[in-house]
Amino acid sequence: MSLSSAQVLVESLEKKSRILDEIIKENEAQERLFKQEELNLEALDSSSDKMGALAEKLELLDEGFESVYDRIREELIENKQAYRVEIKRMQELIAEITEKTVSINAARMRNKMQAEQQFKKSRQQIGSASSQMKVSKNYYNHMNSLNYVAPQFYDSKK
Repeated sequence: MSLSSAQVLVESLEKKSRILDEIIKENEAQERLFKQEELNLEALDSSSDKMGALAEKLELLDEGFESVYDRIREELIENKQAYRVEIKRMQELIAEITEKTVSINAARMRNKMQAEQQFKKSRQQIGSASSQMKVSKNYYNHMNSLNYVAPQFYDSKK
């Protein structure tokens, strides 16, 4: 194995860290969206699409990292001294990635709760509008029936 394979692992972890930074920024953008009085569904949809694309990139990086690591794991374990700089950098990056992942999961849970509140508020507004329409219709029907005067001179004894 050459140093380039170990360097590939380090670069993969660095890319993963950068993508996690982008995900953190996108989570913050979603949080701002959910804090708005009126939820912008187009912006939320766009943000969700970006998050999906970033998640796909992460998945590809993870698969690539695992395949390279599986190929060179034995060499890394046997020659720890030769790769100590790369191993140390990988350990630092893994710790950083773990911290970012925990932060992202916490932000996702907060966003999920805010989304549920926004959707609940929207459902209440829809229900309120529906009940207002029902009340208006009943009022209209009731008022129309008040204007109806039965014939006064109609002989019903026939």
